[in-house]
Amino acid sequence: MPMFKAKCLACHGEDSKKIKGGFDMRTYAGLLKGGESEQPSIVPGKPLQSPLYIAVKREHEDQWEPMPPKENDKLSTEQTLYIREWIEGGASWPGPDRVVELLKEKDPWSVEGGIRVKTSGGLSETWNNRKYEESKLWAYQPVMKPNLKTGSHPVDALIGARFPEGLVPAPLSESLTLIRRVTFNLTGLSPKPQEVQAFKMAWKEDRNKAWEELIDRLLISPRYGEQMARHWLDIVRYADSAGFSNDYPRPHAWRYRDYVVRSFNNDKPYDQFVREQIAGDEIKPKDPDHLIATGFLRMGPWEHTSMSVKAVTRQQYLDDVVNSVGVTFLANELRCAKCHDHKFDPIPTRDYYRMQAIFAPVTFSERKLPWQNFENKKGIKQDHERYQRLIKEKGIRSITSLPEADRPVSQFDKESEKAGHSKINNKRRQQLNYQLKRAKPSVFSVLNGAPDKIHILKGGSIESPQEEVSPGVLSLFKGSEESASLTDNKFGRRKELAKWITSKDNPLTARVIVNRIWQWHFGQALAGNPNNFGGTGKPPTHPELLDWLAATFIEEGWSIKKLHRHILTSATYQRSATHPDPGTLAKLDPDEISYAVFKPRRLTAEELRDSMLAVSGELNPILGGIPCHPEINEEVAMQPRHIMGSVGPAYQADPLPSQRNRRTLYTERIRTLADPMLEVFNKPGPDLSCERRETATIAPQAFTMLNSPIIRSRSLAFAARLEKERPGNLNEQIRRAFRLAYHRMPNDLEMKICLEYLENSKKEHEAHQQERVEVPKYVIRQMVEEMTGQAFWWVEDLDIYAGGKYVPDLKPWDVESATRALGDLCLILFNSNEFIYIY
Repeated sequence: MPMFKAKCLACHGEDSKKIKGGFDMRTYAGLLKGGESEQPSIVPGKPLQSPLYIAVKREHEDQWEPMPPKENDKLSTEQTLYIREWIEGGASWPGPDRVVELLKEKDPWSVEGGIRVKTSGGLSETWNNRKYEESKLWAYQPVMKPNLKTGSHPVDALIGARFPEGLVPAPLSESLTLIRRVTFNLTGLSPKPQEVQAFKMAWKEDRNKAWEELIDRLLISPRYGEQMARHWLDIVRYADSAGFSNDYPRPHAWRYRDYVVRSFNNDKPYDQFVREQIAGDEIKPKDPDHLIATGFLRMGPWEHTSMSVKAVTRQQYLDDVVNSVGVTFLANELRCAKCHDHKFDPIPTRDYYRMQAIFAPVTFSERKLPWQNFENKKGIKQDHERYQRLIKEKGIRSITSLPEADRPVSQFDKESEKAGHSKINNKRRQQLNYQLKRAKPSVFSVLNGAPDKIHILKGGSIESPQEEVSPGVLSLFKGSEESASLTDNKFGRRKELAKWITSKDNPLTARVIVNRIWQWHFGQALAGNPNNFGGTGKPPTHPELLDWLAATFIEEGWSIKKLHRHILTSATYQRSATHPDPGTLAKLDPDEISYAVFKPRRLTAEELRDSMLAVSGELNPILGGIPCHPEINEEVAMQPRHIMGSVGPAYQADPLPSQRNRRTLYTERIRTLADPMLEVFNKPGPDLSCERRETATIAPQAFTMLNSPIIRSRSLAFAARLEKERPGNLNEQIRRAFRLAYHRMPNDLEMKICLEYLENSKKEHEAHQQERVEVPKYVIRQMVEEMTGQAFWWVEDLDIYAGGKYVPDLKPWDVESATRALGDLCLILFNSNEFIYIY
């Protein structure tokens, strides 16, 4: 019964109103009845015919879903065996009185050998007296730096200490593989041919010196900060709009994005980086970067309208910001304690609301802050002029202005059109006014107002306030409410929180960031859930290494660049992706956690787009500034987006290639309008913190790479570059293509295949000329007028495409058949594993 209480009843009995799957485990009758499957969960004497045993055994997923559902909650071998023996023995069940006694015991959660953790106190004595498996409290223990033998590389020594017996590591990679690996790793772009050649020469003279100098060169590249910012913005959910049904623009969110880039490029100490984002306005209220940094506190999706209840949206914000701080800096899902004391970690509900009290004074503010000399202000004036012009213009027109053949209907209700057009025009001006704010030098920030009174909310409901609480941090480190308390003053609460988070005595903060950076280098973290160091997260595979990295990180001034050097100079990072004995590797390291080989990875969505632009010669490398608008799939660009009871303006690409062909980091991120090319390559949505990107391989990726007009434009631009740089020499054009895409020369067979392909492709293009396709000049919209209930239509003119200033990327009808054929070959190179994967 205690084990069922600890592992099962949270979903199958603790709350009789929320029994999952209809399966109630509180009684023997409930076990025999089963759940929605209508089969008994146990067959006394026959464990292999008992769904309960099969589910916890987790070896027959085709029959029964694994239980508990999360891998990290699975029963131990001993617990599984106990259930088997219980069922084999007839599945005896205690009488009603004994069940009551068991459930009334002070410690029904206990596990053998578990320990208690003192906190500020839970909502029940039962929770206060529970015990935890010591192994699941690893993240809350002090960081202990292991002693290492001098002369060995610390990373290699600690990886080697956990090497499976009998397994040898893969040899070190050759120079080309390594420069491509580390350049993508640190900058998100491929190395240039001349950089590869110089590295190869240096490598032959002194391998170690060449490698260290390469790392140093990449770490001082401005591209480094862009790549690291991409990782960080995944975690904090960066976007340039608010989300939900009214996806308002956030005109100045880009200043936070650029702050992150600068911080990484300048190797800002990580503890300072954290403090600025949580409490920059309280620490240095007159420092621009400190104010810009607090945009972190507003990165999540948020919506408040005239139909919203202010108290509800306020509570939603407090829930969001507390969980965001917990996930980002402490790797703890604090929201789990919103409705009840945390089921798996020593975090009481009281602590959750005490953390909310820290943010009780926070109010949203668009603070005035002049443009700084270090900021890219290019395009702000032109952007402002455009939106001023659009506001003055009518913006929409009747479908009767179109030729009759182009109208969606021939007859419609005139009264509905008149009323509908009036509403659409008003809403359009409101939306455009949001964009006009971008020209005003403001910062997306917060300030302190009168603090809200924060109460523990029963069941997380604002309608059931209980005891009022004061500001405080997680008490599991302090042992009591009093010792975990922070100031009650209006100012300084966040400053004290930031100080606690970045204290050298806080065991979480350094572990969390070094774990993330390890993952950014290897594709897998030492502790497998970078956002969850709690009881349900995966424990570290190499805890000594994690602690050595964390302790060294603090000792060296929280320098992320120094941390990179420790990791990248290891033999572990430089290993080949191919093992000499894959059979033995699979046998001795089935979970792939030994680091005996370097695991290949596919380029991320941003790396893929940026690399194609770089290879084609189109990439504009300018840093920072207001968001750009690249070309995206036309159907998606023209789809209606609901904003403020109306439809948002259609998405249009920027007029000039130099404006739109910037790094993907700088593209405007609209929450309700994802770029399909990026989405299909697993770019995460901006609503939830992403601890690790998915790397699914699906058919739409191949279709996108081969058929997308946007990617075909990249291949045509690549072909045009080859013709310009190696005019009139097809062999040299092929060689140049291989050097740019693969950083090597083609072999004789590849050269032969390419020449034959080009010949056949050219004939095909000569026989089938492609017709010109114009960009749309307008889009037709439809809504239902709310007062009449009748449909009405309008025409939205696309000012950029119809204004005569739009310069499209290179298209098939712009070039000769020979260029189109060469473009097809370039497209094949873009689609190859050698281009798309890092080894």
